[in-house]
Amino acid sequence: MPLSRSFFARDANLVAPDLIGCEIVIPADGIVALIVETEAYRGMEDPAAHSFRGETPRTAPMFGPPGHAYVYFNYGMHCALNAVVGPRNGHAVLIRAAEILQGEDVVRQRRQTGQRRLPEGPELLRGPGNLARGLNITGNDNRTDLCSATSRVFIAQRTEMVEAQNILTSERIGIRVATDQRWRYMLAGSGAVSGGEKINRKK
Repeated sequence: MPLSRSFFARDANLVAPDLIGCEIVIPADGIVALIVETEAYRGMEDPAAHSFRGETPRTAPMFGPPGHAYVYFNYGMHCALNAVVGPRNGHAVLIRAAEILQGEDVVRQRRQTGQRRLPEGPELLRGPGNLARGLNITGNDNRTDLCSATSRVFIAQRTEMVEAQNILTSERIGIRVATDQRWRYMLAGSGAVSGGEKINRKK
């Protein structure tokens, strides 16, 4: 079952670690992927957030109902999937990486297109761009309701919850400002997690 709207209607730094261990589900493609890495972005109090300067046509989904997707085109190269969270205050959680539980053949075929070296295993959905390519996340998925089982893509809770001691934190990566905030969350031991330094247990 998809996560509830109330799950997403919280501060980004509460939702981001709780998304670790949840599943991205794309029924039509037979894909289920375990979320193993997220980053929190906290609206107008966070210089690294797209919504830092308020609502614009681009960031309007971040100020909309929680539990919807905010998909943007990054660096002119790839899309990135975010879950809108909080009470319409510009908060969002970037889904950085996932492990494939079902549908690996479909994901592998998408990721092999144009690659010099064929990606495999944990590499398939490592990093926001690879995740978007492997799951075929595009601008058409912007504003998708992630709480609805009828959506093309939604997020579901696993039966087995990830225990807090298995969630690591570090500074966010791939940004130029507010780099000291330890708002990146990762599943300990996952090979799909992006590289990075100063990783600690979540306190």
